[in-house]
Amino acid sequence: MVARPPEPRTGIDPFMTLVTQVMSQEPYASAKRVFWIVDNGSSHRGQKAADRLAAAFPNAVMVHTPVHASWLNQVEIYFSVVQRRVVSPNDFTDLTEVRNRLREFEDRYNATAQPYQWKFTTSDLDDLLARLDRHAADHHEESSVTLAA
Repeated sequence: MVARPPEPRTGIDPFMTLVTQVMSQEPYASAKRVFWIVDNGSSHRGQKAADRLAAAFPNAVMVHTPVHASWLNQVEIYFSVVQRRVVSPNDFTDLTEVRNRLREFEDRYNATAQPYQWKFTTSDLDDLLARLDRHAADHHEESSVTLAA
């Protein structure tokens, strides 16, 4: 008997396993709506992922962060800036020089950094929730008509 290599796996299975674990517990199992805030990782990217989540858990709503807004993306951006502005060219004579240059950059960065001004208001949230409620009601009515036919 010839052994077959394992089937390729994606992150979809581990992601849906996590979702199932969470959504099977209270208060999520009986909640009217549960928002899943996700980045654009391959296991939960795009409309197919949102549809898959909604099909498995009708009270779950997937919300994608902007492509370059996840915490990991922000960390990558920060280290890219450090690479380009601080450690390139790599002309250090010792680790003390590296530490000093990084500390100087950190001090300068912290002195000029500005807090992000969030523009999504509570009114925007109320509008979004109302649209979701209308969409859910419309979808429920369509399902009921289909079942009655």
